[in-house]
Amino acid sequence: MRLRKAARLLCGLMVAVAATGLAVSAEAQEKKLKIGVIYDLTGPLAGGGSELQYIGAKIMLDQYAKTGVEGYKIEAIYADAQSKPDIAINEAVRLIEQEKVDMLLGFFSSAQCVPVAARVEQAKKFMWITTCISSAVLADKNYKYIFRPQASGDQFGMMTMDFIAQNSKEKFGKELKDLRVAIIHEDGAYGVDVSKGNEAGAKKAGFNVVLKEGYSATAPDLSALVTKLKRAKPDVVFHTGYNPDITLLLRQAREQGLKFGALVGHGAGYGVYEKLKEGMGADINYVFNTDPISIWLANQKSMDAKLPPVIKMVGEEFDKVKPGVAIRSAHVGMAASNTYVFMTEVLPRAIKKYGGVDPDALRKAALEVDLPEGGTMLGFGVKFYGEGQPMAGQNERSFPVVIQYVDDKSYVVWPKSQAQREAVLPLPKGTTYSNQ
Repeated sequence: MRLRKAARLLCGLMVAVAATGLAVSAEAQEKKLKIGVIYDLTGPLAGGGSELQYIGAKIMLDQYAKTGVEGYKIEAIYADAQSKPDIAINEAVRLIEQEKVDMLLGFFSSAQCVPVAARVEQAKKFMWITTCISSAVLADKNYKYIFRPQASGDQFGMMTMDFIAQNSKEKFGKELKDLRVAIIHEDGAYGVDVSKGNEAGAKKAGFNVVLKEGYSATAPDLSALVTKLKRAKPDVVFHTGYNPDITLLLRQAREQGLKFGALVGHGAGYGVYEKLKEGMGADINYVFNTDPISIWLANQKSMDAKLPPVIKMVGEEFDKVKPGVAIRSAHVGMAASNTYVFMTEVLPRAIKKYGGVDPDALRKAALEVDLPEGGTMLGFGVKFYGEGQPMAGQNERSFPVVIQYVDDKSYVVWPKSQAQREAVLPLPKGTTYSNQ
């Protein structure tokens, strides 16, 4: 009798232990990071680069969904901002409050980024910005939970002015004070921010700014702006826009006979070669674009050795989604690289050192990232400005480059440390917009 009692007791104990083990196992298996991912999959911004950013981020997130990170399952929940700031805000709130995501990732448009970042910070959630560049997202905000490995808009504007300044005498045969420049931009957070960098760079160089004007990216007619440009007779036009406003402007410029020596764009619509070619045809030849470097143009010899195989993988996966594309847009690699930095540098440290994926663990881990130049697929390093600094949350080691489109290829032409070839300046005689 005692023996049977003991056996039953032992059996019950074993069942309890097994059940506890199953509970622990289930708990371990349920460790998960839910990431809310927001890009524009419809509306004008989708074709202007946002869909390509989405593809780049998704390629990377899909890889980690297969493997997990430090025992955590990765689950991405995607949302479409529809090219509208109010939709972006609503989707961010929905993902946080209803989907219970642990963090947000993505964001193409600066007009969306500025209000969304404020709302996410208020909710004390972690936000990892892969794309939008406006300085206004972070400047003097002292956010704790918003981080951007991407270069900022003022860097874009300053970079292009420096590029032209260094080439003014040799290529245009003009002293800096005699070079006539026009600064035009869409009037949202993105365009305004880049134009401020342009203006500061022009002042530093001593250029003759003959026109500075903003316009609505949704304007149905830009012929009045083209007329002003014709009167101003710029040697160089610096333009910040999306798409289709770039196409509209350049089509009307062609129709009205606008002439200049160079067209220098700043990311967004200028970073999507297929769309530019579709709208401009052969006139896309010799146009410049400023962006973080395409991961397929970056100098892999100066890169961390583990990165080239990842670049190869991203290219192969992109070709499956968009076969036959002449130039893989920098937008794809930008999102893939910035997502990869989070998955390999921030997340593992948050889990191992700070015990999980709550916003404070992710924040502390992000502030400890310290990658030298060559530490990312985009060529630059990563170190974030900390609390109390004017650009808290911004990567202080990021930088853009200037590329030029020539015969269905893109080449880095500035800065010299990254340049693959000399820039063709000014526009060759006989091309549509050439003032030669």
